Amino acid sequence: MTVTVRFAPSPTGNIHIGNARTALINWIYARQNNGTFILRYDDTDRVRSKQEYAEGIARDLAWLGITPDRVERQSERMQAHEAATRKLKDAGLLYACYESADELDRQRKRLAMRGLPPVYNRAGLRYSKEELAGFSAEGRTPHWRFLLPNHKGDPFKPERTEVHWDDLVRGPQTVDLASLSDPVLVREDGSWLYTLPSVVDDIDMGVTHIIRGDDHVTNTGVQIAIFEAMGADAPGFGHHNLLTTASGEGLSKRLGSLSLQALADDHYEPMAVASLATLIGTSGPVEAIASMDELVSHFDIASVTKSAAKFDVGELDKLNARLVHEMPFDAVAGRLAAAGVGGGETFWNAVRGNIDKVEEAAFWWQRVESATPQIDAEDAEFIQTAAELLPDEPWNETTWSVWTASVKEKTGRKGKSLFMPLRKALTGEGHGPELAALLPFIGRERTLARLS
Repeated sequence: MTVTVRFAPSPTGNIHIGNARTALINWIYARQNNGTFILRYDDTDRVRSKQEYAEGIARDLAWLGITPDRVERQSERMQAHEAATRKLKDAGLLYACYESADELDRQRKRLAMRGLPPVYNRAGLRYSKEELAGFSAEGRTPHWRFLLPNHKGDPFKPERTEVHWDDLVRGPQTVDLASLSDPVLVREDGSWLYTLPSVVDDIDMGVTHIIRGDDHVTNTGVQIAIFEAMGADAPGFGHHNLLTTASGEGLSKRLGSLSLQALADDHYEPMAVASLATLIGTSGPVEAIASMDELVSHFDIASVTKSAAKFDVGELDKLNARLVHEMPFDAVAGRLAAAGVGGGETFWNAVRGNIDKVEEAAFWWQRVESATPQIDAEDAEFIQTAAELLPDEPWNETTWSVWTASVKEKTGRKGKSLFMPLRKALTGEGHGPELAALLPFIGRERTLARLS
């Protein structure tokens, strides 16, 4: 059996870090098993689905390092969905219901007042010819529910009916179909909810494992029943824990700050995002993984815990910094050039340990080329003496130590009182990269101008 998984986002907005977690776990599982990863757009919502969002999803996945083996669009498979709908109707497993949303809400409230679970009463199976004629006269159109196999011939006498599966993440799972309402598969306007097209496409595309968030655990019992009603074996399932914000709020597309596009625009490294999105909420440590190949080797789906995991941007900042501090010049040369940063590999090695994002190197290059000196009144005479002791060019990495040694000998200053005034005068900052590395880039002319 060739492992085949799918990531099935709706192109109705930008995907966020929680969606990325699902995509990454699926992609990694496929790579670990020499399998196939399908990007399948759930674009049957004709009003909200936009091509620009589909293109954005592909762009964001590519930024993470995920390249699909196949791309599918559910909107191109509507004939297959219609055929499945007819098959279920002909088998008596899809039945028409005419209740309005208000009527269904009142039913649920009456059940709640009696202390009963809000399970649909299957009234749609009891309509008389007169009632059906009345609905037609009123211009009502039905929604269609799937008849769950939780009875022995009489649907009005449901019995405990257990559906079992061995979850890749959660282990043995059980759902009782008698505790659930018959799910609506087709809306009043004839459009499908995601459930039926998803099952049909999973069958036709040979999906062997469905890996998704644990908010779908209960849905799995229903979907296994639909797979069986369609005459197919259900795939394996895995339900990973969900990500929340640092404050515990659930993620959604309206949280634009945690969309992959926003994180990319904020200059986070894709591997920092991939590392945190994948490894958070597992029993192992959250580490900055340098490549997708390494992440594939590092991740074990069995290590995912059952508790929700909080996505903390502060943690992302730390991982990002660790990656940047280890990045070789070849990996960033193009980005530095685009940001107007000169100095080549020597400059990059000088500043990378003092920045959290690659693009922040531009700040220190600007300080090389131009800085507003900060010279405190009590340091003015000291700075003047330092200027008089400035070595002649050419300068190299030893110039700083030679210069400061002579300044120390002349003024008697040492430690912070020696180095800090010089740093503030040369860069306008109280902290930063080693001045021994920066000084040759600043050069004697600019150094002298800043000390004067």
